Amino acid sequence: MSEARRKRQLEREGEPEAKSPSRKRLIWAGILATVLVAYVGFWYYSNHRYDGFAKCLASKQAKMYGLYWCPHCADQKAMFGKAFQYVPYVECAIKDSHELAPACSAAGVKLFPSWQFGTNKPVEGVFQFQELSDKTGCSLP
Repeated sequence: MSEARRKRQLEREGEPEAKSPSRKRLIWAGILATVLVAYVGFWYYSNHRYDGFAKCLASKQAKMYGLYWCPHCADQKAMFGKAFQYVPYVECAIKDSHELAPACSAAGVKLFPSWQFGTNKPVEGVFQFQELSDKTGCSLP
């Protein structure tokens, strides 16, 4: 094809598709940014959903007694996610010992996890949020 013919063809078709790939990249970047923001928002919401509930439990003097190696205690902690940092927790295991921590012995805790509500005697078991809400009067999110 001659040079003059190429010029005429370019004039008829307009500019070459140099702008098209950059526009496609911008569209994909926008889609990716939207998906990323949605994911981060969902992650934050799911990990901090129970912050207020956990803080309310603390204000009502609810306390959880547990052991670091106890699978049921780990299940109870996992229910709260990141919000567990606000739950008053007493670690009853003493590393390299078969004895309980003095605070746990004084409270009379023998099975784990155990919850103490105010000055009442500790109650053993993994509690669902609704049960914790009923015992403390804290509202669920």
